[in-house]
Amino acid sequence: MKQSLRGLLATAFMALLITGCAMQPPSVVDRVPDQDAGRLLSQAKQQAPEQAARTRLEAANILARQGQRENAFDTASSIDETLLNDADRVRWAMLFSELARGLNDPRAVLRATQVLDDELPMQANQQQTLAERQQWAQQTLDQQSGQVQVTLPELEGTEIRRIVVALPESGPLSSVANTLATAIRRHNEISADGVQLSFIDAAQYSLDELYSRAQQMNAQLMIGPLDKDQVSQLEQRDSVPLPTLALNYGSGANNQAQRLLQYGLSAEGEARQAARRAYQDGQRQMSVMVPDNDWGRRVGEAFWNEFQRLGGEVTNAVRYNPSSPVSNAVQTALNVSGERARLGNIDALFLLALPDYARQVPPTLDYYYAPDLPIYATSHLHEGRLQTRLDQDLNDVMFMDIPWQIPDAAVGGEEVLPFYPTYQQLRDEADASMFRLMAMGVDAYELAKRMSDLSSLNGLNGSTGTLSLSNDGRIHRELPWAKFQNGTPSPILIPGLLGNEQ
Repeated sequence: MKQSLRGLLATAFMALLITGCAMQPPSVVDRVPDQDAGRLLSQAKQQAPEQAARTRLEAANILARQGQRENAFDTASSIDETLLNDADRVRWAMLFSELARGLNDPRAVLRATQVLDDELPMQANQQQTLAERQQWAQQTLDQQSGQVQVTLPELEGTEIRRIVVALPESGPLSSVANTLATAIRRHNEISADGVQLSFIDAAQYSLDELYSRAQQMNAQLMIGPLDKDQVSQLEQRDSVPLPTLALNYGSGANNQAQRLLQYGLSAEGEARQAARRAYQDGQRQMSVMVPDNDWGRRVGEAFWNEFQRLGGEVTNAVRYNPSSPVSNAVQTALNVSGERARLGNIDALFLLALPDYARQVPPTLDYYYAPDLPIYATSHLHEGRLQTRLDQDLNDVMFMDIPWQIPDAAVGGEEVLPFYPTYQQLRDEADASMFRLMAMGVDAYELAKRMSDLSSLNGLNGSTGTLSLSNDGRIHRELPWAKFQNGTPSPILIPGLLGNEQ
């Protein structure tokens, strides 16, 4: 119950604030399950135009929450926003702008921001955010004629049959590399698709030597490297010798190398998704808890920057010592006075924590009289196995994870997961702590097979999320959300704004 009424009222209040007029908020009705987007779209076909526009808006929101960005974008794009009332037009413009930005569609961003700019008076900070989005979209359009797009002409129209996998068999990354390699091999065997895999020990060779050996083996493309520093070196080149799917992201702002794609399980990417989700839910002032280490700093900055870009504010932040009492960090995050939290400037909490630490946070919030504070978290608090007794303490915490880790919440059951036969075998063979890496290996293989048709990489329903390719060759993941209920990850039911149907 934490999220439904509060999130809805926050959204309605934000709409009133932006429009600057005393309109009535949308009527509050029963919740609509995530899986009902298709039913809503079917209903819209039978409705009058104004009602159909509102129904399609709700369906677009549901699809966006499920991580189906392409479908959500298409649905939102089909809406005639002039048929919406002011509050719903604001909701549409905010949603459509974010989807368009994520899919690198500057024309759609301009369409959304123009609605806000032309029709809705805003406060200064909102005007600044709007201006920044418009500037990004216009600059993107201006640059597109000369912008470097990812192209792999030597692979276009061909069938991928020979792949070299370059991963280290020794050194600090060898355990991760071994898990990825095992998943790639198993998925190749189960798929029986005729792709020939060859493996090179990346720990023994320089980058140039790896490419030389791969070319000698007549490979069409290379999966790897895994090391972040090596990926950073590659992305600074004008081009790489062979089409490449790196299994990490470089440290640069952009990848400038032709033929180089980058894919990985980015915690920073999850933080940015959490920021967008919180903002979409109506949260405007956030507190942040991240570990006091380099990982925590990078993830915390990613959340902070994205949330501020959207127009939100991080009012409290703490970098905690994982070995210190949780109460110390919670007191700082909540701005505790005496034994009570002062929540006047906090709408919700963003939490980056491993399971043992994360399980202590909600009970500590309860102790400081903040039991209803919404918590948004990354996948790292979820061990990926059913532990209802231990995870009772995480009840009502919202988190994202890969579909393979939360099948019931993500897609409605294991049988409809992407690459289900491989999932079945790896689930039985793999340690739970390594299962996300297994899923990453499967998706890496699937991405590599599709590199002869780059358009097929956008909207790919993968084991690790819905995948999309940016203009600079970086693969982004959109993850489904879940909420702990009775110690079990469950689908998030969202407030419905249309009709009275359950």
